[in-house]
Amino acid sequence: MLQTSIEPPRRLNLPRMGELWFARDVTMRLAQRDIIVRYRQTVLGIAWVILQPVMAAGVFSLVFGTVAKLSSDGLPYFVFSLGGTIVWNLFNNVMSRASSSLLNNQSLVSKVFFPRILVPISTAASTLLDFVVGFCVGVVLLFVYHINPGWPVLLVPLWVLFILMLAMGIGMVLAAMTVKYRDVGYVMPWLTQILLYASPVAYAVSSVPARLRWAFEANPITWFLTAFRWSFLGTAPPQLWQVGGLAVLSCAVLFVGLLYFQSHEREFADVI
Repeated sequence: MLQTSIEPPRRLNLPRMGELWFARDVTMRLAQRDIIVRYRQTVLGIAWVILQPVMAAGVFSLVFGTVAKLSSDGLPYFVFSLGGTIVWNLFNNVMSRASSSLLNNQSLVSKVFFPRILVPISTAASTLLDFVVGFCVGVVLLFVYHINPGWPVLLVPLWVLFILMLAMGIGMVLAAMTVKYRDVGYVMPWLTQILLYASPVAYAVSSVPARLRWAFEANPITWFLTAFRWSFLGTAPPQLWQVGGLAVLSCAVLFVGLLYFQSHEREFADVI
């Protein structure tokens, strides 16, 4: 007979790895359902994964490259903007889907006992699928335009890991807040839209006036955009302090996100 022992929360109340591993099937099922539901009964199906970053990069190229004539660091503007778009989508989608995950699964959260932290974690699977497809499209364009990023391409998984940690940490905080304050769901799309244009996703930092460049270089999103473009497109490398800041910030934000989520986990079933 299976026995369950209930223990009091530890001092930091971090999730127990044994419990997460025991309930790993929950994560897999939620991730599988998320992927299937997103593209079920759609005419284009999985093709949307390709069309979304490609169309966004096309619009950015037209507006910022053709009309505004901003710099793309010597690369074709479409390839430059696509590199920024796929990595921005990874960050934005992980954060936004994690933030709404508890509300989207409120019947499960309120009726079934399992580590609730698995709900936002499961949303990363479908987002990673989107990123991998967009990344493959970008690789094809590298061959088309004869772009060789060199050895820094080996660091792409490291930047992806930092982005996932940063986005998931923020997403966990927002997920816990959304359960109690539904305003978060209305504010987040507006804030992310502002953040998109306030970050060098569709344009190069070199296009920003010198007197304002310090503000853009201090933006953590600029850090992972610059690092990813360096590894993927062969542009100028990020500054060493930006790489260090990205590593420290990602770990810190994920840690804070875990603590905040776990501290409110017991309230979810009653409040949601």
